[in-house]
Amino acid sequence: MEFQWYPGHMTKAKRQMQEDIKLIDLVIELVDARIPVSSRNPDIDELGRQKARLILLNKADLADDRVTAQWKDYFLGQGYFVVTLDARNRKSMKEITQVIMDACEKKMQRDRARGIKNRPIRAMVVGIPNVGKSTFINSYAGKACAKTGNKPGVTKGKQWIRLNKNVELLDTPGILWPKFEDQTVGLHLACIGSIKDELLLTEELAVELCKILSQRYPGALAQRYQIDEKTAEANILEQIAIQRNCRSKGNVLDYNKAALAVLDDFRSGALGKISLEFPEMAEKTTETDGMS
Repeated sequence: MEFQWYPGHMTKAKRQMQEDIKLIDLVIELVDARIPVSSRNPDIDELGRQKARLILLNKADLADDRVTAQWKDYFLGQGYFVVTLDARNRKSMKEITQVIMDACEKKMQRDRARGIKNRPIRAMVVGIPNVGKSTFINSYAGKACAKTGNKPGVTKGKQWIRLNKNVELLDTPGILWPKFEDQTVGLHLACIGSIKDELLLTEELAVELCKILSQRYPGALAQRYQIDEKTAEANILEQIAIQRNCRSKGNVLDYNKAALAVLDDFRSGALGKISLEFPEMAEKTTETDGMS
């Protein structure tokens, strides 16, 4: 299956970000801890290269803890400030303000040298659709400042949010790049729900996800659905449909219903704490980019 999706409002959002970036001190980029490569927008590095950078590995509660720790080390090694969090949990917000201040320390020193005092840090919050930006902003602010939803495309326009005397946030619509050069990126984004499900072939997507899980987290599917992963590989959805009694009229097995169950279980964490990407994948991507 091929993944191509670039709604018109995203082109507009990118142009707007090019203007807004001039106003801010720090780019806060949310990525999904389960797919930190695929859930990053390459445009952000270009837009924010002169700014302080903070990466928030969001939905870490759904990702493999061991792998998330490796990702944190990886991004720190790349020169980013990094925090892992579950944006739905306010306890995850405690260290963020201090990290923001640390990331902008040089900027504040320059301001003080020029006699500018007490100017709040202006941070732009960016990320692809459905990565949890609005949920993060609301948790961080302690109130409902931004619209939230479990579908991509909820945030339609920008808004400034004054958090406290030290920090102002600029919320922006989620943006994706116009073409997935690597179809694995599209697959991973579809798995976490960043591409609207109605645009996808749900059964194909679920089968691909099952293949990944069988290879990297053997036993996860067997435990959840009481199937034999090895014998079920060729007809995995059929086995899951039988075990879950997914049927339509006439008592016919409903493969689409089984596929949706697999995707929902992965996205909710019911299949366990799972990461689809590992730091060595980013290193391979970097090496390839350097050769081109």
